[in-house]
Amino acid sequence: MQSLSSRIVVLATGGTIAGRAASAQDNVGYRSAQLGVADLLQAVPGADALAVEGEQVAQLDSKDMDAATWQRLARRVAHHLARPEVRGLVITHGTDTLEETAWLLQRVLAPHKPVVLTAAMRPATSLQADGPQNLADALVVAAADGAAGVLAVLAGRVLAAGDVRKVHSWRLDAFDAGDAGPVAAIEQGRLRLWRPWPAGQALGLARVDGDPAAWPWVEIVTSHAGASGAAVDALAAAGVRGLVVAGTGNGTVHHALAQALERAEAGGVAVRLVTRCAAGPVVAGPDHRWSVLATLSPSQARVELMLELMAPGLA
Repeated sequence: MQSLSSRIVVLATGGTIAGRAASAQDNVGYRSAQLGVADLLQAVPGADALAVEGEQVAQLDSKDMDAATWQRLARRVAHHLARPEVRGLVITHGTDTLEETAWLLQRVLAPHKPVVLTAAMRPATSLQADGPQNLADALVVAAADGAAGVLAVLAGRVLAAGDVRKVHSWRLDAFDAGDAGPVAAIEQGRLRLWRPWPAGQALGLARVDGDPAAWPWVEIVTSHAGASGAAVDALAAAGVRGLVVAGTGNGTVHHALAQALERAEAGGVAVRLVTRCAAGPVVAGPDHRWSVLATLSPSQARVELMLELMAPGLA
């Protein structure tokens, strides 16, 4: 007889982990999102002996992730988290937007059970296929005593939703957690915990319950040498609700771009500041003209601002 909280639910959304190519040597010309959740689990030795159930939530390349899929995924995660027999969840996902999905789920749900995103840098047909091992490791974390929060498990490391970044376009160890470092590691199927599991205050599922087509329009603009404010002016004129500025260094912004951002803000556009640097926070100071989302990547900051604008009274 299975004990209470013994089941793991795997929600599949597509991605390279479910990709196929015509040749085992082809790691570039593959098609993402070809295999279903049952196929992914079948490739993990011993998965059939676990209390695992699978559900296909979506089947897409994560570069095409959208609000409707995010909403559907958040609802299914919340549904399964509420089941007393479910110990934890695993989500198979593409690598390109994994950090955005992870942050959205953490902010909306802040789960007290583990919700573990995993992915692959090589398709399932590759000689270097990393999906089965990543999925096996994710199942270990989802079943771990005391595990909680939204996590990413890739290349043997467990990364918190707010820290995870895709930092390489090709390598199998393409993800990092910056200055924060991993939460834990998986070594021969065993979890070695290094720091506390991620926690936070959930915004609540109601925050993303509205029509996905009506979610606020938020874009990212980047400061660089010779920057112009023309793109910001065009976005403001077109009705953008929010702008995340990826500044240089410690959040510095070219003067022409800054002037356009001030015009946009005066017109009601919300502006938030991050750095375009791959590592390190923005250390807020008196010269920063806009609210700083210090430790988030530009893409995560876009999710954060979007959720902020969806708050009751602002949506």
